[in-house]
Amino acid sequence: MSTQSFTVDLTDIQFVLFDQLRIHETLRDAFPDYDRDTLTAVMEQARDIAEGVLSPINRTGDAAGVGFDGAGNVTVPAGFKEAWDALAQGGWIGVSAPMELGGSGMPHAMHAFTNEAFFGAASAFMMYPGLTAAGANMMMLFGPEAVRGMVTQKMLSGAWAGTMCLTEAGAGSDVGANRARALRTDEPGTYLLEGEKIFISGGDQDMTENIIHIILARTPEAPAGTKGLSLFMVPKFLFDAEGNLGERNGVWVGNIEHKMGINGSATCTVLLGDRGPCRAWLIGREGEGMSLMFHMMNEARLGVAIQSLGLAANAYGNALGYTSERKQGSSLDQLRNAEAPRVPIVAHPDVRRMLLWQKCQIEAMRSLAYKLGFWADQIQHGPEDQREALQDRIELLTPIAKAHCSDVAFECTVQALQCFGGYGFIREYPVEQHVRDAKICSIYEGTNGIQALDLLGRKMRIKSGAVFMQWMQDANGACAAGRAAGFEAEATAIEKAVQQTGATAMHLSGLAMQGKLDEAMLNATPFLRQMGTVVLAVESLDQAIAAKALIDGGATSNHLKGKQLNLRFYVHNILPQATAIGKGIQSDDGAALDEALFA
Repeated sequence: MSTQSFTVDLTDIQFVLFDQLRIHETLRDAFPDYDRDTLTAVMEQARDIAEGVLSPINRTGDAAGVGFDGAGNVTVPAGFKEAWDALAQGGWIGVSAPMELGGSGMPHAMHAFTNEAFFGAASAFMMYPGLTAAGANMMMLFGPEAVRGMVTQKMLSGAWAGTMCLTEAGAGSDVGANRARALRTDEPGTYLLEGEKIFISGGDQDMTENIIHIILARTPEAPAGTKGLSLFMVPKFLFDAEGNLGERNGVWVGNIEHKMGINGSATCTVLLGDRGPCRAWLIGREGEGMSLMFHMMNEARLGVAIQSLGLAANAYGNALGYTSERKQGSSLDQLRNAEAPRVPIVAHPDVRRMLLWQKCQIEAMRSLAYKLGFWADQIQHGPEDQREALQDRIELLTPIAKAHCSDVAFECTVQALQCFGGYGFIREYPVEQHVRDAKICSIYEGTNGIQALDLLGRKMRIKSGAVFMQWMQDANGACAAGRAAGFEAEATAIEKAVQQTGATAMHLSGLAMQGKLDEAMLNATPFLRQMGTVVLAVESLDQAIAAKALIDGGATSNHLKGKQLNLRFYVHNILPQATAIGKGIQSDDGAALDEALFA
C-alpha cells in the first residue's frame, strides 16, 4: 500500500482557471503570449516539478531538518539546493514578475496555481523561494533606486534570496514595540543597525550566494509605535553597483528554532551589529516602514492562504488514495455476514462524509484563492473604472483568505489523518506531517486573531462600510444567478446566511458605537469564521453554476457532477454553522470578560 501519493489536481485547477474564471479570454490582450494551450503546457511543467522534484524532498527534509554550526551558518537538508536550482532555472521564483526584471510575466492567477502546487508538494522548502519572490517585489517597487533593478533581478533569478524581518522578542504581534535601532551614517541613505530579530524564516541557508534581509528598525528621535519604524535593505554580503560581492555584513544567525513543523525551513534568531557593523540602506523614507511593509505582508498573507490550500489538498489526496486502497470491514448491509468480502474503507459512510467535507472546502478555497489572483491581474490590466473596487474587495477579503482558509485547511489535514485511523498517527504515512506543517499557517504573518481584529476593526470600515455592503450585494447577485441555474434551495440558504452576516456586522458596529469595544472585539474571531463560512459558500455556488453551464452544453463528467454535490453538502452540513455563530455573537455573552475569571 502506498505511503505517499502526492498529485496536483490539474482537472479541478483547470476548471477554476479556464471554465470558471476564463482567464485565457479575459486576460488575452494583457498576456498575448499565454493562450490556453500555452497555459496548459505551463501547468503540466509545474505539475512535473511539484511531483517529481519537490515532493521527494518533503519528508526527507522534515526528518533531517536544518543544520546550524553555532558560528552563524545554516545548512539546508539534502536535495534542497538541487530543488532551488530547478526552480531558478525554470523561472518559477518570479512567476508573475515582469520579464524584463527576470520574472516569467505570467498572470497572478497562474502564480496562485504554482504556489498551491509547490507549497502542497514541499511547504517547508517553499518558504525560501516564497519569501524571495515577496522580497523581490518589495525591492522592485521601493528598493534603493541605484540598485533597485539589479537586486530585483538577482533575487528573481535565484542568485540571491530574501527574508522579511519584523518580529522581536517581547514584541510579537505588537510590531510597534520593536526596539531594533538604525543609526544614521555620514553617507545619505545608509545606516548602521543594532538589535535582534526572532522567528525569521530563511534567516540563513547555503543555497544562494547572498541574502537580502528586509528589516524594520527605529531611527533616532523616531516616535513610539509603528509610526516610528523605518524599513531597510540589509544584505548578508555587501555588494557594488554591479552586484559583485564584497565582505560579510554584520548580520548573523545566533540560533535556530526547533519546531513542530516545516522543519526544513530555517527559523532563525538574527543578530544585527553583534559581530561587526551591520550596514543597511533605507527603503522609502524614514517613518514609512510599516506602510511599505504592508505591501509585503499582504502579499505574504495571501500566500499563506494558498500555502494552506496546498497542504490541505495534499492531505486530502493522500486520504483519498489510502481509503480507496485500504480494505477493512464489510458493507453495512453485510454486517452480520462474517464471510462477506472486505471493502475499501472509502465505502463506509462516515469516511465518505469526512472526505466530502475536505473536498468541498478545498475546492471552494481554491476558487477564492485563484479569484483573488485574477482580480490582481484585472487591477493591473483591466478597465480603469473597475480597479479601485477590485482593490477594495481584495483588502476586505485578505484577512478572510489568510485566517479562515488556514483554519479550515488545518481542520482538513486533521480530517485526512482521521481517515487513516491509527496509521495516520505514525510517520510511515505522510498525513501527520501535513497536520504539523499546516498549523503554522494560523500563526505567522499575523496570527488569525490579529486577522480577525483587522477585519472587524479596519477592513469592515473601509469607505464607511460601503465595501462590505458591496460584497453583500454581489453575494446576493450570485444567489440570483444560482436560482436561475436551478439551485433554488441552495441559493436561498446562502442568501439568508449573507443577510445574517450583515445583521451580525451591524450588531457589532452598534457595540462599538456604544463604547463597548471589548465586547465587540471579543467576537472578532467568531465573526471572521461566520463571514468566511459564507464567503466559501458563495464560491461553492459559483463553481456549481459554472459546472451546470458545461453540463447543459453537453459535457459530462464525475468532476462536474461533483461540483453540484459539493454545493449541496456545503449548504446543508457546513453553512448552518454561520447561522449558529451569528446567534452566539448576538447573544452578547461576555463571560470571557468577567474580572473574576482567570484571576
